[in-house]
Amino acid sequence: MLRKTLLAAFCASAVLTLATPASAAPTQSFKSEEGTLEVTTVVKGLEHPWSVAFLPGQQGMLVTERGGNLRVVSPDGQLSAPLSGVPEVWAKGQGGLLDVVLSPDFKQDRTVYLSYAEAGADGKAGTAVGRGQLAEDLKSLKNFDVVFRQQPKLSTGNHFGSRLVFDRDGYLFITLGENNDRPTAQDLDKLQGKIVRIYPDGKVPDDNPFVGQKGVRPEIWSYGMRNPQGAALNPWSGTLWENEHGPRGGDELNIIERGKNYGWPLATHGINYSGAPIPEAQGKTVEGALDPHHVWQVSPGLSGMAFYDQERFKAWQHSVFIGALVSGELIRLQLQGDKVVHEERLLGELKARIRDVRQGPDGYLYVLTDEDDGALYKVGLK
Repeated sequence: MLRKTLLAAFCASAVLTLATPASAAPTQSFKSEEGTLEVTTVVKGLEHPWSVAFLPGQQGMLVTERGGNLRVVSPDGQLSAPLSGVPEVWAKGQGGLLDVVLSPDFKQDRTVYLSYAEAGADGKAGTAVGRGQLAEDLKSLKNFDVVFRQQPKLSTGNHFGSRLVFDRDGYLFITLGENNDRPTAQDLDKLQGKIVRIYPDGKVPDDNPFVGQKGVRPEIWSYGMRNPQGAALNPWSGTLWENEHGPRGGDELNIIERGKNYGWPLATHGINYSGAPIPEAQGKTVEGALDPHHVWQVSPGLSGMAFYDQERFKAWQHSVFIGALVSGELIRLQLQGDKVVHEERLLGELKARIRDVRQGPDGYLYVLTDEDDGALYKVGLK
């Protein structure tokens, strides 16, 4: 039986100190609406890092590099050699080793979940998700097993999605891009442009919305997405939130509902990169599809996402933070309930593509930059 595990409790129980010596961890100060923003370099020298996950106790953090390496960053900012036992990835274009999350029962089972681009037989690729046990010496993953594969494999290097989120009941949600094949986002016999919901072992829950329907993939939870590169569980409501890239304009923030259509490519606020309309688009809204919860007419290039519910920085409470690749910023959206009431742009001074943001167990934010010489930063208010 699926164990009910509150992820918030898991995170709260972790105690992690990531301060590094001043000589090795320079701190920069920037202005923000809520006071002086202090940004400390935890580690540099990462090659296009994609995601970060916090290990309990004093074990540090796991960081993925898109080229295929999984590394440990120690509490004092030391970067490990690549771990063994990681699956072979299809590292082309936007593909490679992508998200990393811990099992809700990590303290008992030491299980780590990875999403990555996996090669198909015809030279194309799709998103896959697997899991393995992290060795006690933090040098390898053991018994790695694939629990999910996006079918069919259609990507030539674009739009893998790939964020992983466990909900409060332990179900695993996976965001899937439409592989730059727009119409597939509306095809329920394909896993492109979808969010799927599975058990941790890959089995499909009987109460998924399309189970038993002929010609429909039972894994599907919602559909009509373009390239959802950010997702997080709202800690106050327990609902799944997702963000995704529009084409040229029209990046979206969505609250995900069971069985709902989110419109792409029939509904969009964006246009093609060429300046021409999206061929399938019928307007900004279409009947039968949910409108975005929040939309950016000019695309920031949204990426990783994290809600802030810690006590350390009260000015940030009830905010959601989203990385921006194109504009090179960290976006803070202030919330009242679910309503976005204010937007603030941070970290533009770094002039770097922000790939991921996570709330640390210590109440700071941790931010990854997607660069050849990528960095992990610790961010807080003075």
